[in-house]
Amino acid sequence: MRRLLAGPLLVLAVAAGPMVVPGAAYAAGILATVDVRSTLKVRSAPSLAAGAVGSLSPGQNVTVVCGVAGQSVRGSVRTTDLWDRLSTGGYITHAYVRTTGQIPRCSAAAAKAQAVAVRTKTYQVGTVRSADGKVNIRTAPSTSAPVKRVVADGAKVQGVCGVVGAMVNGTVRSTTQWNRLADGTYISHAYVVTPTLHLCPGAPATPVTTPTVTPEQFLKAAVPGAQRGWRDFGVPASVTIAQAILESGWGRSGLASVDRNYFGIKCQDGRYGTLANGCHVYRTNECTKAGTCFATTGSFRTYPTMGHSFRDHGNFLRVNSRYRPAFAYTKDANKFIWHVWKAGYATDPNYYTKITALMASYQLYQYDVWK
Repeated sequence: MRRLLAGPLLVLAVAAGPMVVPGAAYAAGILATVDVRSTLKVRSAPSLAAGAVGSLSPGQNVTVVCGVAGQSVRGSVRTTDLWDRLSTGGYITHAYVRTTGQIPRCSAAAAKAQAVAVRTKTYQVGTVRSADGKVNIRTAPSTSAPVKRVVADGAKVQGVCGVVGAMVNGTVRSTTQWNRLADGTYISHAYVVTPTLHLCPGAPATPVTTPTVTPEQFLKAAVPGAQRGWRDFGVPASVTIAQAILESGWGRSGLASVDRNYFGIKCQDGRYGTLANGCHVYRTNECTKAGTCFATTGSFRTYPTMGHSFRDHGNFLRVNSRYRPAFAYTKDANKFIWHVWKAGYATDPNYYTKITALMASYQLYQYDVWK
């Protein structure tokens, strides 16, 4: 993304309707991870009595701008009255949060600026432009956040301010800007034509870089969902984990890092089943057997967690009749993946060898729960 200096303002988007950063920009924030069993509510104020403006999943990364004193909460990490103000403007109790650094206290000026923004509810009317079908409006500036509603091409939306979130390649532009709407939800600026929006109070002006996940960290995160996939659908956990490693590059692929889609499972006519939470349209290139390549688009499923993606992978194999022979070997991982490959799961002639090599090299058989 190109940046231009325009007087005292730093412009973050050069297409129609940019987002501008006030001269007194806020700090980039602290990367934090949610440690909760189910979901953690994002509140409009530092209290359990405040209205919920979103929710976070276990293990989800967030950006904390600063901390304020509020209602005391006993959580899985600690008991504390500290509440973390997120880059998106909401609050979560620090009782369920693990951070990578010390969180600064919110300044009085920052708190006042947010209170004014909430009270005045000023907004700019934008128009949705989409050649990719309906556009998702989400609870957070990420393609993996839950979908609150959808809007069609030509719909009007009320943008209050902008934040930096997941990169989206849309009809209007490719951008990391997300527009926060008057009701607290978010829409990607990649699909909106709107007058200039200012950076939301407390939001960082640049994306937060997520640390690279090590193989050990990947496996620790992958095992619960893979074992649940075997219990629910009969796919050996070792197979699921090995396929995820190979197909997502240890979670580094765009589909995995942005949408938590570790297997490239697509939406079908806008349908994404019961385990995914939406669809993300990507521009891709495909080639015919004759070697002729052409530009096209693909609609891929998005998931709230890695575990949901792993379970959906099991469901995908179970409901497709072509893979039925493999399910005679739900307790024999090598035979299972052999029959999946022979049924046409992958065109790579070495796919079976690669998967079994990963299972052996990383001792993935130990996660097969029938043993």
